[in-house]
Amino acid sequence: MRTALDTNILSALWSGERHAAGVSAALGEARGQGGLVVSAPVFVELLAHPAVTQDFVEQFLQEMNIVVDFMLDEPVWRQAAKSFAAYAQRRRRSGGASPKRLLADFVIASHALLHADRLMTLDPTRYSQDFPTLRIV
Repeated sequence: MRTALDTNILSALWSGERHAAGVSAALGEARGQGGLVVSAPVFVELLAHPAVTQDFVEQFLQEMNIVVDFMLDEPVWRQAAKSFAAYAQRRRRSGGASPKRLLADFVIASHALLHADRLMTLDPTRYSQDFPTLRIV
């Protein structure tokens, strides 16, 4: 079983957030069930973490056997576009009352939907409305 990771999973570890111990255990369990992967947008977001360098990120990913999928194919972009357009339409209808979302979230979820078996995230509600068939851990 291939598990895609959201940025907030690794960020929680590096920041020592209250979820860190649970995240660490969940990562170990997921690794035992199959491969771990991050999409290119997650890699980019990880490099913006204030407490890390690119060398740290790359070494951490290598040591944790987390693959970076830099090749996002056309179906990922088409799924992200379809989901982002539906979200934008809902947001316009709400008069801007619904939370603003970043395009990267839609690419991350589309990658997980099409190239992994599930997405591990600390923000499941962010993805559940726009990706109802995506398995979330």
